[in-house]
Amino acid sequence: MTFKTKESRLLLILGSFFVANAILSEFIGVKLFSVEETLGFRKFDINLFGVPNLSFVMSAGVLTWPIIFIMTDIINEYFGIKQVRFLSILTAILIAFAFLVVWGSMHLSAADFWVHQKINGEDLNMNNAFSGIFGQGMWIIVGSIIAFIIGQLADVLIFHRIKKITGEKALWLRATGSTLVSQFIDSFVVIFIAFYLNPQYDYSLEMVAAIGLVNYTYKFIVAILMTPILYVVHAIIDGYLGKDLANKLTEMAGRG
Repeated sequence: MTFKTKESRLLLILGSFFVANAILSEFIGVKLFSVEETLGFRKFDINLFGVPNLSFVMSAGVLTWPIIFIMTDIINEYFGIKQVRFLSILTAILIAFAFLVVWGSMHLSAADFWVHQKINGEDLNMNNAFSGIFGQGMWIIVGSIIAFIIGQLADVLIFHRIKKITGEKALWLRATGSTLVSQFIDSFVVIFIAFYLNPQYDYSLEMVAAIGLVNYTYKFIVAILMTPILYVVHAIIDGYLGKDLANKLTEMAGRG
């Protein structure tokens, strides 16, 4: 097969960005950062459901999440629910494969000269650092993969339900609306599996609800802010495909 047609090249590009950013999100997600301090603000002190001292501490994986959000809705718009489902399941399999490869690499015998190095003036055990960064716990891996699949499947279903009601109008409603619902599910599922079901942690349901709600609030705000960018990307793709081909693809995608 060759990618000679515009639509085949478009699907390859969108699908590649979708898969790449989803896998990147899993690996950079081990770093936690303060949203407020990154933006130059003082940390919030939020109390929810009796859980004190909450602030917007997020996984670095949220850096790639807006790209996944746009890719999901654009692929949904032009290629339909079946393509998004296929890519979501394929991505989940590739994420699991990536973690399996990392697990194997962690069990390789490190070279003596590589283990102890000085980075920014600090002596580091590179082997321990490698394991600490890439060696995410099995519960977190399973939780993130399950949350990803459930969130994506919910996204495409809601997207097409809204499109059936509104037709080709209100792109913002079906794209942002489906994302807000799917990310609500994602925000709670991953924490519930990774920290509530995980016997290594002692998280209560109140903690799961409080942390999930704080995380979802951040994603809600970002999803709203990304809506204009979605229209820009949509316009660029329409210009690339041409009006007739773009209309043909969206019509076929709407049939499922």
